[in-house]
Amino acid sequence: MKTFTATALSTSTNRRTVLQLGAAGAAIGLLGAPGIVRAQAATKVRLGYWPIAAGLPFYSAIELGYFKEAGLDVEPLKFAGAQQVMEAVLSGRSDGTANGTGSANIAIGELAQPGTFKIFCSNPSNVKNVLDEVIVPVASPAKVMADLKGKRVASGPGIQNVTLAKTILERGGATGATVVELPIGQHVAALAAGQIDGAYTLEPTGTIGRMNGTSRVLEAGVIARYVLGDNMAPWFGGSASLSSEFIKKNPEAAKKFVAAYAKGVAYVRSKPVEARKYLTGYTPIEGALAGEVPLAAYTMYSEFTPADIGHFQKFFDLFSEKGIFSSRLMVDTMIYKG
Repeated sequence: MKTFTATALSTSTNRRTVLQLGAAGAAIGLLGAPGIVRAQAATKVRLGYWPIAAGLPFYSAIELGYFKEAGLDVEPLKFAGAQQVMEAVLSGRSDGTANGTGSANIAIGELAQPGTFKIFCSNPSNVKNVLDEVIVPVASPAKVMADLKGKRVASGPGIQNVTLAKTILERGGATGATVVELPIGQHVAALAAGQIDGAYTLEPTGTIGRMNGTSRVLEAGVIARYVLGDNMAPWFGGSASLSSEFIKKNPEAAKKFVAAYAKGVAYVRSKPVEARKYLTGYTPIEGALAGEVPLAAYTMYSEFTPADIGHFQKFFDLFSEKGIFSSRLMVDTMIYKG
């Protein structure tokens, strides 16, 4: 992983250096001044990310130098889960979130501190652009969701994962199923050990299980089907955002950052095979798996249609209906305006 750090020189240090080096040193200093000015002008942007495949545009933009070209000093901050990514923004330790950060997690942060988050890119998934799925042991007799009635089904940790797991099981006819929170990286091993009967999980888990012959996908695109009511509806489960505070303090830098991030999105869209190499170092995905894992789709803030906003709102409304959100949150108020 590469990071780019600007070096700042204080005014007092510059003055002492000039005095100490004399005329010759001053002349050399003047020759180097443009580089110093550029370094001082680079705005620092700290962006939190969860190490999953959906963050690929961010990883690519760093590695290809898009942020550096825009005059930005971007520091990627790795967190163990989406909740921590969001909390870092609330506490002022991060200026935003990369794609893959749970949209519901961001929404909970927005409700805690209204006006904090502005979503500039989201990663929609459905039965075609697969991210979410229910998997079972390869020898499981289950053929449909209802076959998981009364079974132990894992979900990833956190309120978004648990709420969605319970909802799709209930709506899929798997009444009486018990949802067990378990780190996503442990889902395949837990299935193989017989500790659970199924798992609501996210890629690359399904691909890992398929490749090692341990598990199979029972159904993919489950949020689109059971929450949004349409297999092809976009589920905007993860989003990239900037804090309103950062945007207000650094309006031009914010525009440059979003534009550079958009170049990362365009790169992933146009060169998905080539882009996969940037999963290594930022995520645990490497080797043969990097070439097999499904890549997310992306929607920039300027690409959202009214229908998209409607599907996004329906997703948020589920959390209001379940009492997870303290009040109804309107998605359109959170979309970055450019």
